[in-house]
Amino acid sequence: MRQKCGRYVCVQLLQTLNILFENIRNETSLYYLLSNNHVNSIIVHKFDFSDEEVMAYYISFLKTLSLKLNTHTIHFFYNEHTNDFPLYNEAIKFFKHSESMVRIAVRTLTLNVFKVDDKAMLKFIRDKTAAPYFSNLVWFIGEHVMELDKCVKSASEFQIKTKLADLVAEHLDHLHYLNDILCLQIDALNDVLTGHLLNKLLIPLYVYSLVQNEHSSSEEERPQVSCIVALFLLSQVFLIVSHKPLVQQLAKIILNAEMSLFSNGVPNFTVGEHCISESSTTAESSESQQHSESAVQSASSGYASGTSVEEGSNITDEEKAVAAKMSTHFETMQRNFSLSNRPFLEAIFNALDCTESDHAALFALCVLYALGHNPGINQDLLDSVLMPSEKSETKFCYNVNLAERLIQIINLSCQYSSKIRIATLQMTILLLKQLAVKGTESSLLDRHLAAIEQSREESTLMLRNFYKSEEIFLDMFEDEYEEMKKKALNVEYLMMDANLLLPPTGTPMSGIEFHKRLPCGEVERARRAIRVFFLLRDLSLTLQSEEETQLPLTNISSCVKVNDALDLNNSDIINCTVITKDGQKIKGFMVIEALQLILVDPDNKRGGWGIAKFVGFLQDIEVTGDKDDSRCLHITIHRPSSIAGGSIRSPLLAAKFVFDDHIRCMAAKQRLSKGRQKARQRKLHQIARLLELPDHIQPCPSPLRHSLHSVKSADVTRK
Repeated sequence: MRQKCGRYVCVQLLQTLNILFENIRNETSLYYLLSNNHVNSIIVHKFDFSDEEVMAYYISFLKTLSLKLNTHTIHFFYNEHTNDFPLYNEAIKFFKHSESMVRIAVRTLTLNVFKVDDKAMLKFIRDKTAAPYFSNLVWFIGEHVMELDKCVKSASEFQIKTKLADLVAEHLDHLHYLNDILCLQIDALNDVLTGHLLNKLLIPLYVYSLVQNEHSSSEEERPQVSCIVALFLLSQVFLIVSHKPLVQQLAKIILNAEMSLFSNGVPNFTVGEHCISESSTTAESSESQQHSESAVQSASSGYASGTSVEEGSNITDEEKAVAAKMSTHFETMQRNFSLSNRPFLEAIFNALDCTESDHAALFALCVLYALGHNPGINQDLLDSVLMPSEKSETKFCYNVNLAERLIQIINLSCQYSSKIRIATLQMTILLLKQLAVKGTESSLLDRHLAAIEQSREESTLMLRNFYKSEEIFLDMFEDEYEEMKKKALNVEYLMMDANLLLPPTGTPMSGIEFHKRLPCGEVERARRAIRVFFLLRDLSLTLQSEEETQLPLTNISSCVKVNDALDLNNSDIINCTVITKDGQKIKGFMVIEALQLILVDPDNKRGGWGIAKFVGFLQDIEVTGDKDDSRCLHITIHRPSSIAGGSIRSPLLAAKFVFDDHIRCMAAKQRLSKGRQKARQRKLHQIARLLELPDHIQPCPSPLRHSLHSVKSADVTRK
């Protein structure tokens, strides 16, 4: 390499060594390779890193070496006498390389180094490289965030989706990397890293950006990102990072700090600091407020237990008046809980206003949700501001101000032209349950319960219109129910979607999932109305500690399944031959039950019994005759989830059925057509009951009293 023979020698050497170290298994051989400091000489060699191939092989070589690090091999790389660590020192020079794969390799290498339990080496990193490396890393993340914000502000529809997605993915990578370091629990490194994160990134950029230039002087403009971007980034921080000294301090500032925090620049927060001077007044007022609340709660225990004043037993009118006054005083305190002295928390609360759009509200909800679920945040801190207290035996143990803002979002979501996306409503309900539901008991005030119940009724009224106007209502209703049960909202996954940073859109052509955008057209408005109905129905049942008894419409456990043995005595059986698309002919018997079409083969062990070989729901069937052969029917059975998702799915069955004669063919067609109609009518009647529609709607026929499944169940009982 020193002879400058060209890039070919360097590339070949790096490639060969990389392969060699990747595949070597014998420790003795590894020690021979690492001895005499030759590897370190290669590491510090002045390669031409402008050559992409050299750069790729070099960084791959360093990463491979880091995978071989342990308490024994570390001494081949770190020289305690000369206080030198070439592998680590050379690698961190590329922490902000333009190529993402190089940056990823550097992060992997540093983690592999930090994992080695060698006190001398870790002390070297702490004393010599930690401060500059973490400082530069935090600065790089800050520059990256400013670029992300610029990208959001200059976005023209979806022209920059790819770039924005890359920037968000990079930020997530950084957070996971930082969290991985903190989770190693190396106190010396964590102290340095936490200090740099708080003082140079999270507080001066993320938190400060929540309050948009309202309190900043014209003489000193601090770097800021939009409030929406700040909320988005903070939600990611609390969803990913769980290091207690960091998230606890950050949560304290967001929940309790005043704007005077930035009056003389950003203060230097140290690890383990239990309070901040700027919020001492707030903390004292919060403590006194808690004492007052305790007094109020003890004085009005009868009211707080969940019964109204009028329902209280053995109390005088004077005591009723005192209790009512106390409860009103408590609600007033909750509604005005020094929010004006908490500008950052106030900004989050104000973002919950969805009058014009739910763009910022979705991120504000995620921040509050993440605060409540972060294991590193002291629950007492949250209890004093947001969350219910586990020790409280009263019903008044949640933030009324926040609850009413959440209920307002729920109310707005029930309007026909609502601008609330399904994801926002889901987050609102999650946060409301987190705020005021403990186990199976609700802590909500009666008037809040009444407001939610009113919203549920409004969602029911809205859905009634689509019940009458949409022909495919039943298919959408069942499909949306299955879709919501199958795909529960994952908040961390939700906050990985860069598309959410752009203004909410209503076009399916954007490629954004339905629950993350506004509806487009009447069909999608119907789908949205169905989901809102399901969400509020579930919330209502949860708050009332009741279980769902009417959904799903089809009880799968009571349906016939493939390979079930069926008693076919006294059943209408039609002999047929099924010809599949590939020309395969299958002889069997068709049985049409109340809800299902069943193809059976005779049971050789028991006469009059059959084994189900195929089952499909009658409501999903399509039947057409064959113009050329009066003995044939073309039958297609769609999959139950063929409507939702906008994707094209193959049918469950599409085949030609040949019967013995045209009479049996006509009988089969008639029974299938009527069976489909009756099956759909039954389910529409079930939906009508759910929607509390008037009784003048014609009732649907009830299923047969002795279905095949009931006979099968009786047989199982006899066995």
